[in-house]
Amino acid sequence: MKKAAALLAAVTVLGGCVYNSKVSIRPEQLQHHRFVLESVNGHAVKSGDKLLELSFGENMHIYGNMCNTFMGDGALSLGELKVKNLAMTGRLCTDSQLNTLDAAVSKMLRNGAQVDLTENQLTLATASDSLVYKLADLMH
Repeated sequence: MKKAAALLAAVTVLGGCVYNSKVSIRPEQLQHHRFVLESVNGHAVKSGDKLLELSFGENMHIYGNMCNTFMGDGALSLGELKVKNLAMTGRLCTDSQLNTLDAAVSKMLRNGAQVDLTENQLTLATASDSLVYKLADLMH
């Protein structure tokens, strides 16, 4: 009897350690938050004087900037974020890294990116790119 109780306790403890990658993030977890880009594909981002950010407003309205400013209405489905009507200004930056980031974030948001929110860190990922943001503050 003691062995069965010990086994049951062990299974319960270990069962709590299993991570379910299919857990979906909810819009309420993102809305009214602003995130600042920290790294791209594992490499720290140096943004100079300009903060590279992504903000989520009411009804998942997304606003952000790399070299260009972008915005649109996002939708979450099974942990994937898509912005079908993404609009972006069209200037060419003198910083080639920012131009590359513009193209990456545009492609990610239009085609869909997996979203992970762990504590104060937001990750947008596709098969080819990963953008990691840090929570900056709540939007008012």
